[in-house]
Amino acid sequence: MKFILFGSIPVYKWKIPIPVFIWIGLAISGALAEIFRGLNSINNFLIFRGVFWHTIQQINLYAEYPAEYFDNNHYGPSFSVLIAPFAWMNIFIGCFLWCLANAAMLLYAVKQLPISNNKKNIILLIGVIEMMTSIQNVQFNPMLTAWIMMSYILVQKEKDIWATLFIAAGFLLKIYGIVGIAFFFFSKHKIKFVLSFLFWLLVVFALPMLHSSPSFIIQSYEDWINKLASKNDKNITATANNFMQDISVLGMIRRIGNIQNLNNLYILVPAALLYLLPFLRWKQFQFISFQLSYLAFALIGVVIFSTSAESSTFVIAVIGVGIWYVLQDDSKTLWKNIVLWFVLLLTSLSATDLFPEFIRINYVRPYSLKALPCFLVWLILAYQLLKKDFSLVNKKYA
Repeated sequence: MKFILFGSIPVYKWKIPIPVFIWIGLAISGALAEIFRGLNSINNFLIFRGVFWHTIQQINLYAEYPAEYFDNNHYGPSFSVLIAPFAWMNIFIGCFLWCLANAAMLLYAVKQLPISNNKKNIILLIGVIEMMTSIQNVQFNPMLTAWIMMSYILVQKEKDIWATLFIAAGFLLKIYGIVGIAFFFFSKHKIKFVLSFLFWLLVVFALPMLHSSPSFIIQSYEDWINKLASKNDKNITATANNFMQDISVLGMIRRIGNIQNLNNLYILVPAALLYLLPFLRWKQFQFISFQLSYLAFALIGVVIFSTSAESSTFVIAVIGVGIWYVLQDDSKTLWKNIVLWFVLLLTSLSATDLFPEFIRINYVRPYSLKALPCFLVWLILAYQLLKKDFSLVNKKYA
């Protein structure tokens, strides 16, 4: 089995590792499948390209445009810069290349991790179903996952200026990217990190003004904040029409306990404390295995504690699970495999036709159970980050 999974396939003059071949092949097939189903199946791309054209036309980025697409835009005005090259193309060509760019960027980020090639390939195999789910929804999440990872990878390579670009861009496009600010603690150039982050915030904030106007972009950021607030209120309302949102720890508690008026702070404050406590172990910062564990911790947590989490968002969390998995001691194969299969079955496969429809419709969706396995891994990581001596395992991570 190891030979089959980690061998190579000769393509022209190159030998492509099988996990990479699977990754690229599924991304291409997923994108083409949605495109051939017609415009309704690539609605998210229509929303994305609309951000660019509406920014140029200086019309409300967060209003409904039923003649163009259904649903609303929930991305920041700076998203218009990222999507611009794809918006200029034919819709179907632009959509196809957008999907491939997302898959390729995440593939690249995984390949940059400071671990062995075998472990990189394992992460790709663990995350491939969620990548496929996100691609079939024509989403931005694979690229955002890559940006969060690159913000850590570049800090680790002492390229803080470029690391903070990914943090600022991720934040101003889809909030989640701000989690990369935690990698400040791993930086050897903290002043450069802070100054470059502030610089990129200003640059990314102002960039869409080049194809619009300052007043419109400033107003659009205000509109975006209001839109996110109203979306949060809508997300936490558990109805049969809204089970695809709030797939989070908060959603699980709200829906399993039938607590409609749950104050999110009761969950978010303890979670935030668990995020901060590992930074008291400053002597552990030097170990790559500690840093990678925190990267996994951040990737999982940014999803499972978000009321905006939906099925296609979980590519972020499951890549985090993959990083956690390859960092575990090989002497504990049984328990880590049990946890991994729990993630693959209930998180990744539950959104596919391979999972029993009755269980998916009556239990997984109504109770946000897709988030449960990732929450378990997050708790394990929290314990390890607080208790484990990473100096004893640091040489084994690769």
